[in-house]
This record gives sequence, structure tokens and C-alpha cells, in this order.
Amino acid sequence: MKTLPFLLCFFMTANSSALEAQDTYNLNDTPGFCIFGGWSGKPFSDIAAFKSIIWKSDVVYVGETHDQFKDHLAQLEALKALREARGSKVVVGFEMLNMTLQPVLDDYAAGKITEEEFLLKSDWKKEWGFDFNLYKPLFDFIRENRLNALALNLPKKIVSKIARAGLEGLTPEEKQYLPEKVEITKHKKYIAYMKDTFDGHGDNPMSSMFTFENYLASMCAWNEAMGSRLADFMNKNPGYSALAVVGNGHVIYNAAIPASVKSRTLKLRHASFYTEDAALCPQKMPDEAKNLANYIWYIAHPKNAEPDKAQITSAATAAK
Repeated sequence: MKTLPFLLCFFMTANSSALEAQDTYNLNDTPGFCIFGGWSGKPFSDIAAFKSIIWKSDVVYVGETHDQFKDHLAQLEALKALREARGSKVVVGFEMLNMTLQPVLDDYAAGKITEEEFLLKSDWKKEWGFDFNLYKPLFDFIRENRLNALALNLPKKIVSKIARAGLEGLTPEEKQYLPEKVEITKHKKYIAYMKDTFDGHGDNPMSSMFTFENYLASMCAWNEAMGSRLADFMNKNPGYSALAVVGNGHVIYNAAIPASVKSRTLKLRHASFYTEDAALCPQKMPDEAKNLANYIWYIAHPKNAEPDKAQITSAATAAK
């Protein structure tokens, strides 16, 4: 399992290690469907098995390593399957945009503004920072099929302030971005995972910046805000399905966004996917991957992760 220190995107950078995979078949050309049940270890190794998972789910969470294009192609596969099952009653929630940008996202999804205008109005480079081309096939599919899109994230300054000063350090105006109740997780594995990211890597551990209690509170507030946004939409729009496009750490152990959505909705079926690096599909799911999510999806992560124009064009064409 990779350690993905999410809050580091606000404060610092860290290295992560790749999984050593057993050899079966090559995953270099596409995302592939090297998928295992997170609890059972059962393989779901073709598109029919994958679609059967998606079609019976109301809320699908596909985690990502942000700079990996094939992870986003995996998200696109999930979106295509949801569109096939639910028609236009699909919403895609994006971690990449904070909730104040919802009007801009609405205009872009509806085709009212151009890509250039969207990138300018959303201040994409400052807001998210990763190459927009990584996400372009997803946005193109949404626009071409007139699907709904949801800006899930908190403004960065809110997450940062909670990490420094705790929830009690927020002003009444800042608290308006959060749900009325922010649940601080008691999930033991998730807390251990957060402690690992907090302890840091190299010479700049997070403990030099803030306390673990505030760090955990900031992560929980972050997850709760995004989860409540998605849950509110689902509660107000019965019959819809949703895809959450978020980092793996907001999916891991079903303890982050999935837990938040489940606590705020009734009778919805959920499916979470943790995407993991593997040049070759394992013959058997490694024990360390057990219960990272409902499903573990192995995808080859090239060293040069930036997509080229041919990849983007191919993905966009396949999405139509």
C-alpha cells in the first residue's frame, strides 16, 4: 500500500513507494481491469465483471494518485458504465474544485463557457495545480453527455486553518463551509494511517507544524465537507448515481468520504475502488491490500505520468 499524505499538498511534498507486483499480464497500455474484492480477494478481471459492480451501485468512489493519467482513465471507465446504466441521471463529484466554484463548474458542464474560460475562472493552476489534461477526458464526457458535476472540496485556507488552530479556531463565516456536525473518526486503521502521514518523511515531519489532534480534525472536516456535499445531492435527487473523483486517501478503508456519505443517506448502494500501482497484474491480491476499499484496482503507473496528446485524444474518442 502506498502512503498518500493528502494534507501535504497544502504544506509539503513526500515520497511514496510502489507495490511489487507478481507477474501475470502486462498493464502498460490501458487501465485494464485487474480488480480484486477488497475483503474476499476475488478477481474481477474483465469489463463485464466490472460493469456488474458499477451497475448495481448508487455511489461509486474511484480513488486516484493525482498525477497518474491511467487512474483518471479508470475513473472514466466507471463514469461510462454509470452513464450506460443510469442515462443522464449521473453526477460526478470532483475533489479538484472547491465548493465556491460550483457556478463556474455548472457553466462548464453545461457547455456555456469554453475550456479556456473554465480554467481561467476556476483558477485551475492555483486551485488544483495538477495538469488539467489529466482530467480532460472526464470533463469532456460530462459535457458531451450533459451530466451533472459537483465541486466537492473545501477552500484550502479552511483545511489549513483547522490543521493549525483546530475546529474551534474557525470564524462563524468559515464554519459555514462545513456540515453542522463534523464527526472525528474513531476508525483505528484510518487513524494509524493518518498518524503515519503526520509523522512525515525526511526532515520535515508535520509535527513541526501542528498537533496530531488538529491534523486529524482537519482531515475529518475535509472528508465530512466533501461527503456532505455528495450526500446532499443524492438526497435531493433520488434515482441518480454518483461518481466521486478523489484521492485514494479520501477512499481508504471506507473511513473517509464513503463513511460520511453513508452516515447522511439511506438505502444507497456503495462501491469504493482503491487504485494501486502495479506494472503486472498480481496472480493473487497481496495481503497488505486487504480492506483498503471494497475493490482494489491495479493500474500501471509510468514514471513519466503526464499524458501526451495522443493519449488524451484516444481517451476522448473512446468515451463517446
